Amino acid sequence: MALWGDDGLVALGRAGVACAFPGAARVEQDPADWWSSLVAACAAARRQAPDAFAAVRVVGFSAARQTFVPVGSTGDPLGPAMVWSDRRAGEEAAAVSAACGGPDEVRRRTGVVPDAASVAAKIAWLAHHEPDRLRRARWLLAPRDLLVWRLTGEVCTDPTLASATGLYDTSSAADPGAGSGTGVGVVAGAVAHEAAEPVAGLVGDAIGLLPPIRPSSGVVGTLLPGAAGELGLRAGVDVVIGAGDRACEVLGAGASATRPMVSWGTTANLSVPVDDRCGLPEGMIVTRGALGGWLLEGGLSAAGSLVDWLARLTGLGPDALMEQAGQSPPGSRGVTVLPWFGGARAPWWRDSARGAVTGLSFDHGSGDLARAIVEAVAWDVARCLEAVTRGGSGGAGTGPVGLVLGGGGTTVAVWVDVLTAVTGLPASRRRSGEAASAGAALLAARATGIDADLDRLDPVSADAAPDPAAVVLYRSLRPIADDAARAVIGLKTDR
Repeated sequence: MALWGDDGLVALGRAGVACAFPGAARVEQDPADWWSSLVAACAAARRQAPDAFAAVRVVGFSAARQTFVPVGSTGDPLGPAMVWSDRRAGEEAAAVSAACGGPDEVRRRTGVVPDAASVAAKIAWLAHHEPDRLRRARWLLAPRDLLVWRLTGEVCTDPTLASATGLYDTSSAADPGAGSGTGVGVVAGAVAHEAAEPVAGLVGDAIGLLPPIRPSSGVVGTLLPGAAGELGLRAGVDVVIGAGDRACEVLGAGASATRPMVSWGTTANLSVPVDDRCGLPEGMIVTRGALGGWLLEGGLSAAGSLVDWLARLTGLGPDALMEQAGQSPPGSRGVTVLPWFGGARAPWWRDSARGAVTGLSFDHGSGDLARAIVEAVAWDVARCLEAVTRGGSGGAGTGPVGLVLGGGGTTVAVWVDVLTAVTGLPASRRRSGEAASAGAALLAARATGIDADLDRLDPVSADAAPDPAAVVLYRSLRPIADDAARAVIGLKTDR
């Protein structure tokens, strides 16, 4: 929870939400933790700046996407939430895709690749394996949407979350402009209603469980007394629904078609804001922007989560590993990581892909592995950038002149060094390092008439230029990375 004032970030409270891994490819959360984490984060921010917290005028959200839970008519979650990274629905994804004309047709209409992580595939999985949860549900809600219901009594979502579900036909959606309207088009009959058995009926029925769509920069209600009391805020404060995390990061990082946003967190993401949806580049998806327009996105399958995995193996903390990674030379002394531990997303989109490490010898250490992980993520970011440039959509085809940074990786030196050297592009970061939260603050300010300017709220604090020698070295290493990727991407593994 970030508390913003006229001149920037005032306080920051964090409270994590634990994930459970109850089976192969399954990732779940307890929806009760969403509320308790919000309460704890607010308490932490309130302790840091009690006077500013008491004076809060508006609450806005940056929201996780593609995580959802069936919810009853009284707001009670019906079982665990399926997290965005849950990939149990591979068979359902293939069935939905085949029934709707193939993956290219689904992506053309919805903008989203129908892989195992897609909401459409997960709904189909529920329809097959846990149909009672859908029958008892009144809504299918993302974490943000459930919290907004509890805060205001209003059930809704916004265009950025809706467009990322793969349940809406956005192929002919008019640009709403300046955040008005929904701009998500017709509910996706292509994915739901027209699908052949056995996907059809139950997935089609689930369309009626989707919440109404409200503009990202709109006030959806005011804080109810009970919720306000738990958070330590005044009742009656305006609540702005906000947007998905990537759409908020694009705003908060100051991204443009020529300066795309690259985010490092649990996973990594490339987001390129463009004016129109035509010319969707191969390997990329397209979602709504928070204030109109679109985002060309290359969402990778892992980034910080791979460092966390290595931390569990080595007993070292992620910070220590990243420090060691900075001590390993460019190229990781010959180690190459293929980072698709949970399947490959952009630009590959192979559910069956799995990770690999090549080039290991007895003299390699944890720092080499950590750096190779960082380099692996940067290679896939570079591939996504190249796909956008080849696609030439929305003016982005001339190629980027620089990058803007989002996510926790903005302060990780080795990530910034590797990213700039692999792409050959300079990168800038803003003072707070909290681009998603800054974007949510801008949306909240816009909705309530508060004068807020990004460069005043969160000015650029650092520019990183690529090291010329490292650029040359990584250019020479690119064929090795590509050969390893091609050798591993199609390998089958039995689980």
